[in-house]
Amino acid sequence: MSFSNVHFILYKPQLPENIGACARALKNFNFRNLSVVSPKISFPNKKALATSVGAKNIIQTCKIYNNFEKSIKNFNCIIATTTRIRNKNYKYISVKNLKNIDYRKKVAFIFGPEASGLSNHELGYANYIIKLPTNPKFESLNLCLNKIRLIHLIPGRNLLD
Repeated sequence: MSFSNVHFILYKPQLPENIGACARALKNFNFRNLSVVSPKISFPNKKALATSVGAKNIIQTCKIYNNFEKSIKNFNCIIATTTRIRNKNYKYISVKNLKNIDYRKKVAFIFGPEASGLSNHELGYANYIIKLPTNPKFESLNLCLNKIRLIHLIPGRNLLD
């Protein structure tokens, strides 16, 4: 199965090194679609390119948006990541139920700012919200590690495609 329809969106990333590391992680696992929304720093920049190592092409083709709503408007399925379960009427998806997503359609995984994550406003646009299992006493994941962990959970992912 091809995952050319799977996109990864970084909302308000704070560190260029994290953007570069995310690009590198995507390329490591044969993904290529990265978007950045309202970065806190000037982007693209030398630090992001340096950290991306061999994934400079992902940085160079990365879509940049100034508006969250515009960044998600063309997707059939939006999956937002969080470390906090909210007392809101959100539709949560478990790790094992990621297999039920139709990856032939345009799917976006959204990651929030490193310091705070996605707000209730951004989560409200998601079709699903996923909370990756972590140590309940220390749930904070590095942006790149979060992305790698999620990539490994996507069913049918084949590095040879």
